[in-house]
Parts: sequence; structure tokens; C-alpha cells
Amino acid sequence: MAIFNMKKREIECKVVYYGPGRCGKTTNLEYIHKAFSKQVEGDLVSIDTEGDRTLFFDFLPMGLGKIKGCDVRVQLYTVPGQVQYASTRKLVLRGVDGVVFVADSLQVRREKNALSLKDLHGNLKDYGLNITKIPLVMQYNKRDLADEGLPIMSIEQMDKDLNRQLKAPAFPGSALKGDGVGVALKEILKQTLKHLQKELKWAQ
Repeated sequence: MAIFNMKKREIECKVVYYGPGRCGKTTNLEYIHKAFSKQVEGDLVSIDTEGDRTLFFDFLPMGLGKIKGCDVRVQLYTVPGQVQYASTRKLVLRGVDGVVFVADSLQVRREKNALSLKDLHGNLKDYGLNITKIPLVMQYNKRDLADEGLPIMSIEQMDKDLNRQLKAPAFPGSALKGDGVGVALKEILKQTLKHLQKELKWAQ
């Protein structure tokens, strides 16, 4: 849930990059931090856990407009995808306003994608949030691996597996090359802002 700082005339909201271990969440955030450096405030903070990392930084999206005369500050987070970090993932989701679900395009990761999405659904539910109502974007990552001859799933297959009921905007991408990273970020920021504006109207 967004935090209002009337003294600074700022609204702070939280977007979390979620997905299975090694799917490219960290690479997404590292790319955004570097490519959109003018809109980044502060360093990329990394909390290392064995085998995975939680990252976050403050992002000040330009050109998105204001809400009630307040600037919007977005905190971008990743969660550790490994199974053993379930409690950390849940903690990072607390107060979330929008989610980018990063799915791994490799065929061998098909089941891990589905399990991670189920995990996201359950964690959101525990916080009283509905996965179909929260701003959500799908990023089908590692599309570039096809060029290396690795077996990847088709977009149609991934849509059928993960997005048939959710019908969230979905983007193919390669976080390593930066393909699809900006469009997915732009879409989740747009959705989140729209959602916050609605919430403000209801709160009045």
C-alpha cells in the first residue's frame, strides 16, 4: 500500500519483481538501475542470501505525472526465487502496489514458473490482495537463448501456462540484453499509478 509523505509532497509505492530462482529478476533491476540512471535515486542495495539475492532501489519515474500534486517515488524490489527463501519472499511483498512476474523461457523451467506463480498468488492472498486485481505484468525472459540453440517455450505456451486466466499484459524479453525491460517497467508503472489514483478516489 502506497505511503503518503505530505511534508515532501511525495507518494511512495512499491513494485516487486517476482519469479523462480535464476529467472532474471536481478538482471532486470541491474539493467534498470544502469539504463535509467537519471531516474534512480541512491544505490542499488543488495541483501545477499546463499544462492540468491534481494535487491532494491528508489526510482523516480519521469513523465508519469503527479497524484494530488504529489510526485511519485517507486521502490523497485526483487525477491529471492529459491524455494528455501519463502519467508523472505513473503516479507518483501508486504505493502506491494504492483508486480512484474519474470518467467523463465527455458523449457526445463516450465514447472518452476508455475510453482512460483502459485507462490505469488498465495502470498498476496495472505496480505488480503487478489492477484487478478493488483497491477501485474508478465515478462517472458531469456528469449535470446533460442539463438544459442537452447530449447525455449513458445510465447503461446507460456501464455497458456501462466496467463490464460490472469490476462495480464505480457512482454517477451532478455534482461541480459535489455530487450523488453523498459516496456515491462513502463507498463507496470502506468498500471500502478492508475490503481493508486482509483484508490485515492475511493478513500475520499
